[in-house]
Amino acid sequence: MHENNVKVGISACLLGEEVRFDGGHTKSKYCVQTLSEFFQFRQFCPEMAAGLGTPRPAIRLVGDFDNPKLIYSNKQGNDTVEDLTHKLSRGYVKFIENQSDLCGYILMKNSPSCGMSRIKVYQDNGHSHAKKRSGLFAEALMKKYPNLPVEEDGRLNDEGLRENFIMRVYAYNRLNQLKGDKLTMHNLIQYHSKYKYIVMAHNQKAYKSLGRLLNGSSNLSLQELYKFYSTKFMQAIAKPAKRAHHFNTLQHIFGYIKNSLTPTAKTDIINVLERYRKFEVNLATPLSLLNHYIMQYGSEYIKSQYYLNPYPEKLGLQNYI
Repeated sequence: MHENNVKVGISACLLGEEVRFDGGHTKSKYCVQTLSEFFQFRQFCPEMAAGLGTPRPAIRLVGDFDNPKLIYSNKQGNDTVEDLTHKLSRGYVKFIENQSDLCGYILMKNSPSCGMSRIKVYQDNGHSHAKKRSGLFAEALMKKYPNLPVEEDGRLNDEGLRENFIMRVYAYNRLNQLKGDKLTMHNLIQYHSKYKYIVMAHNQKAYKSLGRLLNGSSNLSLQELYKFYSTKFMQAIAKPAKRAHHFNTLQHIFGYIKNSLTPTAKTDIINVLERYRKFEVNLATPLSLLNHYIMQYGSEYIKSQYYLNPYPEKLGLQNYI
């Protein structure tokens, strides 16, 4: 059973809103046709919120790399250069302050305002700095909510990044549900217990350290512990898991049921796991087989593992990793 209508922020142009500088949009078919069934999108365009209107001249970041200014790109020579930085900031600051219920954000790539990374900052000589950075709105959003899963629309075309982002959105949503009256040590431990094998697949070091964090020896208050755990947990799953680590995790899960299986069933599972290790099948194949037997012979503990069912199966994400 999965949560419905998980709240996710998104650049308005990705939903087909005609808010781009040229009066057009960059509608994402995947967001509109697929993710909209599972996510409750909250759209926003910082440039429109700043009153820049559409159509408008293109914008760029200039000057100091760490503290750039935002200007229109078409200003040349002795033309008066309008600094749009504070205008843009005034347009998004109130929006950002009120997004604590979001569980993810999808940004428009290559945008000086919304780009998550790879944004150029131009020097006075017209050349860009060697390094690249985030857009101004994206930077402010990620600074305010450092644990929030954030991704660019273009990067969602990568199967591994797409699966990892959506997995993190659902993990963050469940983590946020522990706030308020539901934040108890018992519930935090239960959360960690259900995500044990997802953490194992992503980060072995964090798998051990997060377990120690919740063993009762911490001097932190429950609120402090929750905040610290949340940060370390989201950092642990920030990058896609490697196939070798998935293979190791699948073997651990197999260990919970192998003594209940017939020799033939054991052999079938071992063969499928080996085929996964050799890149002959994708993750959905061994998971489907394991789930079949876990439903028959598995304990409540292993049945509760989100590794087996991290997000709605209909998304089909494990067919590609």
